[in-house]
Amino acid sequence: MIDLSTFHDLAKADIGAFSPKPTSIEGDQVEAARSLFQSPDGTVDIGIWECTPGRFTADRSDSSEICHIISGRVEVSRADGEVRELGPGDLLVLPRGWKGEWRIRETTRKLYMIQSAG
Repeated sequence: MIDLSTFHDLAKADIGAFSPKPTSIEGDQVEAARSLFQSPDGTVDIGIWECTPGRFTADRSDSSEICHIISGRVEVSRADGEVRELGPGDLLVLPRGWKGEWRIRETTRKLYMIQSAG
């Protein structure tokens, strides 16, 4: 039988301890994440992530990501300089091959789904 998983109030869900953001390039950023679901083959990961203000680089060369912003404010910029501003309720799709930067304006929490090539 296939199990059904449900998760409630993601804005308040415990996501564990925060640690320094490895790709941070501005600010003393810390982040935490909690995986909620992983596919049996390991190619899909769905979870919650939170990060404090600052700026970091992001590289989706080997995976794609869908982000639903739960709380906070961010600016996401592509390598060519195009900027998108996002806040609570917004959805962002980063296709495989995307590279750019995130500027966290307010501590931000998102629901993510990352799909790897496998």
